[in-house]
Amino acid sequence: MNKTIRFLSLLIVTIITLLFINAVNKSDVDPTTNTHKDYKIKALKVPNNLNLAGEIVPLEIPDVKERMDRELLANTYWQSNGLLLIKRANKYFPILEPLLKKHGLPDDFKFLALAESGFIDETSTAGAAGMWHFMKTTGKEYGLEINKNVDERYHIEKSTKVAAEYLKRSYKKFNSWTLAAASYNAGNYGVSKRLNEQGVSNYYDALLPDETERYIFRILALKEIISNPKKYGFIFDQEDLYTAQKTRTIKVDTAITNIASFAKKFNLNYKEFKILNPWLRENKLNNKSRKVYEIKIPAN
Repeated sequence: MNKTIRFLSLLIVTIITLLFINAVNKSDVDPTTNTHKDYKIKALKVPNNLNLAGEIVPLEIPDVKERMDRELLANTYWQSNGLLLIKRANKYFPILEPLLKKHGLPDDFKFLALAESGFIDETSTAGAAGMWHFMKTTGKEYGLEINKNVDERYHIEKSTKVAAEYLKRSYKKFNSWTLAAASYNAGNYGVSKRLNEQGVSNYYDALLPDETERYIFRILALKEIISNPKKYGFIFDQEDLYTAQKTRTIKVDTAITNIASFAKKFNLNYKEFKILNPWLRENKLNNKSRKVYEIKIPAN
């Protein structure tokens, strides 16, 4: 008898609880939108003064404005990815900015590097690697050492120098930083061929492959959002952002037979050492030619 009473009491409480939850949920639903009353997706206003390296985006052209709007929406409302990019930008922009200035490249090209790799060391499906996403053939053409043991596409300073050389060569060809950036995606030949076939000389007048069509606008969207994060709803404290570890360099002109053991000399484990020197791809440095390599270790 007591079990029956307890069961009925529990059943009544459960029913009342479910009815209450259902009533609360219904009160939170906006009947005009069929969504939670606090859920809003706001249309964005495309800023009028967008530019890439000082070259104005002609938003008076309807398809240009639509394509810009698309990338602003995609990168604003993919909130988790957007916040991660903001956090990583805080870590890597201070490293890139002086390098771009040193090599004569406009500061805006740090957003191209971000668009290319998201500042993570992953190889693309096409085989592009490093922060600047170089293919092996291009990297070797510009003097980077690329093999199973050493891959300087992952070396920030050296790969940034090569990216600057490539982009400046493209700028000399097209007399446009926007087209130089497009050629970074589609190649100088690919962009030149399309421009010549269509009889145009401006990126925004050309019909290009879909990936290249979106490429410049994604760079512009990242520039706009990361430069004005609160405007696009990204709220964070400075302490939430990632920062780079302070390092110093040591020079090595011999082979390293075991990097894990070598790292311990500096109170580092293998993982910590590889994070600072991702261009070393194995647990050794062959260095038969006695080349001088600069290796990063913590400043302290």
